[in-house]
Amino acid sequence: MLTAGIAAQRGLSVAILEKNERLGVKLGITGKGRCNLTNTETDLKIWVAKFGSNGRFLYPAFKNFDPAVTLRFFETLGLKFKAERGGRIFPVSDSALEVHDVLNKWLKKNGVEIFFGARAVSWQRADDGKLLSVKTATDEFTAENFAICVGGKSYPSTGSSGDAYDWLREWGHTIIEPRPALVPIMLKEKWIKNLEGLSLKNVTVKVYVAGKKKAERFGEALFTHDGTSGPIILDISREVGDYFKIAPVELSLDFKPALDEKTLDARLLRDFAAANKKMLKNSLDELLPKKLIPVILKLWGVNPELPANSATKENRHKLLRLLKDLRVSVGGLGDFNQAIVTAGGVALNEIDPRTLRSKIVPNLYLAGEILDLDAPTGGYNLQMCWSTGHLAGESVE
Repeated sequence: MLTAGIAAQRGLSVAILEKNERLGVKLGITGKGRCNLTNTETDLKIWVAKFGSNGRFLYPAFKNFDPAVTLRFFETLGLKFKAERGGRIFPVSDSALEVHDVLNKWLKKNGVEIFFGARAVSWQRADDGKLLSVKTATDEFTAENFAICVGGKSYPSTGSSGDAYDWLREWGHTIIEPRPALVPIMLKEKWIKNLEGLSLKNVTVKVYVAGKKKAERFGEALFTHDGTSGPIILDISREVGDYFKIAPVELSLDFKPALDEKTLDARLLRDFAAANKKMLKNSLDELLPKKLIPVILKLWGVNPELPANSATKENRHKLLRLLKDLRVSVGGLGDFNQAIVTAGGVALNEIDPRTLRSKIVPNLYLAGEILDLDAPTGGYNLQMCWSTGHLAGESVE
């Protein structure tokens, strides 16, 4: 949408071939339907670092259309936005559909022609490698230049099913193996299902491989029917996936990261004393979410019917370990149906970062998730799409 609209603003005749019956289907579900537009972070080096070793490729795109310019662009379209925890930017309306709507109006205003249900089925190329035309089931479209902005393979139900990888391989491009990224983590413990839907704020998750800590995140997490998800889990999932390929992986859950063990022990002593003759199972309400208490009690192994003030020092220390270092075993990661973005894609050394023109197909431009670029949650991936889409729209001839 950005590529087409910007190219049309420059006076070019532009058409979008959309295989769905409406544009921006995946955009409509981003940010849990709220659309995390971008992030308040202003340091370009931090933005680039979020994309790991491939991030340097994005310097031209980010310099051309950085987060501040992106917000000014949406502001001119009438969109109002707000900042939330972690610098995440959302529409004031909390509706991704509003973002979709303002972009659609902008495209129409700039004269972009949109063909729905237009799935590309074959291409015609010239002897010099240039693309000449693309065929759908009902039509053939010729053009001087083409842009592929079809996304990766995440959420295939939105139409993002990886169609373009085969075309690009056939034309000589290298495709780095597409992998699900920002996915839930499945756990082996059977009791996890009892916590389904429980959301936790201000927790710490650590990744252990062969007893050594490999990664750590602090923030929000939640339990699913077969594992865990939420912002910090999604962010850490790539590292977990990399380690899981070679060795068993454990997660350590710290439910009270703001308290060291000595302080937490003192808190337990006070709570148990204040509970007087209440049973242990009724003495943790001030400390833990209600849904978590039965699971902790079972793992604790202490008779929950005992009076709270009868808990021994050994009892408290076992509970401390559960609250500060509850170990769970990773059983696997979510698939493309659950992945927020795709890792992998078109090899970046085959694309000119200053224009996003293919170095292999002379009149082809690529932008967005089709490229081998992915970052943590927080608006970074969508900003990459805005920035690369804008640069491709400015560069196309």
